Amino acid sequence: MGNTVLTTDLQAQNTQLNIRVAELENTVAELSALVEHFKELFKLSQQRRFGVSSEKTDANQLTLFETDEPESILANEPKLKIETISYTRRKPGKRQEDLSKLPLEVIEHELSAEERECPQCGELMGEIGVDTRDEIKIIPAQVIHVQHRNHVYKCDNCARNSDKTPILKKELPAPVIPGSVASASAIAFIMAQKYLMHLPLYRLEQDFKRQGVYINRQNMANWVVHVCLSLLLLVYDKLREKLLAHEIIYSDDTGIQVLREPDKKPQTKSNIWLYRTGCDSQTPVAFYEYKPNRNHEHPENFLSGWAGFCHADGFAGYHNIDNVTVVGCWAHVRRKFNDAFKITNALDSPAKIGLDYCNRLFELERNFSDMSFDGRFEAREKYSKPVAEKFFTWAESVNMPPKLAVSRAITYALNQRKWLMNVFLDGRLELSNNRAERSIKPFVMGRKNWLFSNSVNGAKASAIAFTIIETAKENGLKSFEYLQFLLETLPNVTTSQIDELMPWSDALPVSCRNPK
Repeated sequence: MGNTVLTTDLQAQNTQLNIRVAELENTVAELSALVEHFKELFKLSQQRRFGVSSEKTDANQLTLFETDEPESILANEPKLKIETISYTRRKPGKRQEDLSKLPLEVIEHELSAEERECPQCGELMGEIGVDTRDEIKIIPAQVIHVQHRNHVYKCDNCARNSDKTPILKKELPAPVIPGSVASASAIAFIMAQKYLMHLPLYRLEQDFKRQGVYINRQNMANWVVHVCLSLLLLVYDKLREKLLAHEIIYSDDTGIQVLREPDKKPQTKSNIWLYRTGCDSQTPVAFYEYKPNRNHEHPENFLSGWAGFCHADGFAGYHNIDNVTVVGCWAHVRRKFNDAFKITNALDSPAKIGLDYCNRLFELERNFSDMSFDGRFEAREKYSKPVAEKFFTWAESVNMPPKLAVSRAITYALNQRKWLMNVFLDGRLELSNNRAERSIKPFVMGRKNWLFSNSVNGAKASAIAFTIIETAKENGLKSFEYLQFLLETLPNVTTSQIDELMPWSDALPVSCRNPK
């Protein structure tokens, strides 16, 4: 009986010991995985800080598509273009072609009659030709005092012989801001400097001081907010209406700090949302909208009642909007595999295999770039879609420890599979959301310089200003000239005439258009 009890105790102790050993082994495995995770984060941080930021893959590296594959789905693919670096000499006459787009100022250099006397016989010498020398001349911005003097007239006869004396004066165009010294050109210049050249208002204030005039930065900010929320808002609303008439929209967002926002600390982030048209649009629009946060209801409200395809990143706020088909971004997938490959740099790693699949899709897409939308749809069905399906089959088969960069890349791709495959539904769609990312970049560049908005109205004004400027650029207009035209015209037009002021309108003056 005693031996039985002793044996039972030993078995229980062994069981407890085995459980404890298993727990310790699990702890060691978890800690090892955590260490690998932090090592990857450190390597990636160092690479982003000191390494090359480009996502281009080394052309000399082998890819899984360069090996012969049995039953390869790629056997009958179109021959790929070979990209080579070439250097093209400047075409003869290129300088004259560029100079012909600029206003011409001619300075004549002629000899007087006395200077043209022949040194041998004294006769007057005749002209046989003209030597020319071309230069470009820069005229810095100038601040000029403009005074409008409106002459007033009365009838002397009526003044002498009648109870009423008629008084006449010319009806002047309405000013951009009544009672202010700010002109349309001044406000357009300030807006172009801040939102196009990313120049903070305090630097612009200093630049004005160097010219001998003091314009307070607060005054400049007030002018911009006033014209944006009163005059330019009419064009802004019309651009939104035109945007939502398209079947394909691209969307992205970025943060903005607003110091004086109701019920929020100055340190909290607000958001700028971007919605823009795609490659199929004849009236391109880049529309920016300020919102106090990044909640899902903002894209839901913006796209409410709209039906079509929306290119977006992996943000879940787009995924449950009625009648909206979300198109995922393969560039985001590629970026995650590229980051994982930069950490390992192993040619046989899952990160490299996933990167090769993504590269293959983008390589095929470049070959389809000159096709019609219908032709691109058919080519994708035949060549690109099988590559994407094979990629997801491979991704499901990969078994990697969690928390590693490549594991996160695979998980992201599988979670986004439904929306990533939607690119094959229509030939007008694109493989990435880079079009939206390029449009959000000007705002990000500006934010790095002027850092924040002081008020909610300031943030809304910034959204309106970027909408007008970036849409003008998309339509081949000069941003400053277009802004000046709008600010001169809007105080003197009715709402029914707004269509004639749109960036694609044929009624715009030639001075607003970039030379072709």
